[in-house]
Amino acid sequence: MSIKIRRVRWAFAAACAIAACWVPAASAPLSPLAERGKYLADAGNCVSCHTQPGAMPFTGGVGFDTPFGTLYSSNITSDLVTGIGAWTAGDLRRAMQEGIGAGGHRLFPVFPYTSFTKVADADIDAIYAYLQTLKAVRYTPPSSSFVFTQRWAMTSWNAMFFSAGRFSPDAAQSAEWNRGAYLVQGLGHCSACHAPRNWLMAETAGQAYAGGFLESPVAQGKIRRWSAVNLTSAKNGLGAWSVNDLAKYLQTGFSARGGTFGPMNEVIVNSLKKLTAEDVRTMAVYLKSLPAEEYRGDGVTRQQVSAGEAIYKDRCEKCHSASGRGGMFSGPPLAGSAIVQAEDPASLINIIIYGPDTPKEVALGSWETMQPYAEVLNDTQVAAVSNYVRGSWGNRAAAVKAADVARQR
Repeated sequence: MSIKIRRVRWAFAAACAIAACWVPAASAPLSPLAERGKYLADAGNCVSCHTQPGAMPFTGGVGFDTPFGTLYSSNITSDLVTGIGAWTAGDLRRAMQEGIGAGGHRLFPVFPYTSFTKVADADIDAIYAYLQTLKAVRYTPPSSSFVFTQRWAMTSWNAMFFSAGRFSPDAAQSAEWNRGAYLVQGLGHCSACHAPRNWLMAETAGQAYAGGFLESPVAQGKIRRWSAVNLTSAKNGLGAWSVNDLAKYLQTGFSARGGTFGPMNEVIVNSLKKLTAEDVRTMAVYLKSLPAEEYRGDGVTRQQVSAGEAIYKDRCEKCHSASGRGGMFSGPPLAGSAIVQAEDPASLINIIIYGPDTPKEVALGSWETMQPYAEVLNDTQVAAVSNYVRGSWGNRAAAVKAADVARQR
């Protein structure tokens, strides 16, 4: 079991509000190389981490609150002074593939060079061509915490946790699988959110997609915790999903297995919706091939399941059915749900308390909109119904306590 630590907006996928992600039209058509670079920048979801809500795109200043202090993302517009207008393509390659910025200063893995190291030179050169077309905006992000001025420490961190190197295709796999692996492992940097981390913020070796957690600000001084689900083919992961289910979800934010909410909203709207159906399907093919990393802890007891049964029948059964399979016109299935069975119950608790925060860009088919229960159920009741769904229909996960719910209020 990895040591879990407080991580706020740590991964690219959970960075900034969707409203901030508009990009003004270019004054002139992009060259074919820059157009390809824009597509690849979308695949990397660069805009989410480098755009503050309401600010000009890519100007940086998004705060990442870590256990070691706050680090702010950089301005990556073409401004020569505060942006990367003076960078060369080689500078960008070195930053993405080695974690070393222009001038030789070492970067911190809040910028996921640990994944981007797999990206091919030609693709980074295309991204560079696109970034150089961005309007130059003179803006200097706030100063990061003192510990992030001590860049010498990254030499040791990299020696322990970072292996540089480009993606190498697996000759035993199909071209489709290899394309999906390249996108998931590299630009998509999916493990940045969906992997547990140790106390030094490094991804736990051998558990790259077994699920993790992140925390994001929802109001001034208030943080909300989220769980990133197990992406392997485990029963508490994507075992119940087909390739088609997963491809549809990644492309649209909705499938018969579930709909997007929370930090995944930005990934869907700012990144995956902009990719071709072919590329998204390759990602689904690769993810569905991941060997199962099963849940290892104690499950919910029969007594705990019974304590939430009446609440479920009263509040949830109409939409999610007695069998937990949901319905085409009512709600998503809870049986076999990766969210319901996540090792960390934070996202399940959030959706019970606050309801889904589905963005307008995502249509959830004919499902009824779930009402928030923050004012209807107390902490003990939310924990009880959570335990009912986490221990029924073959689901298996640890019990939820009232204190877990209180932390999400």
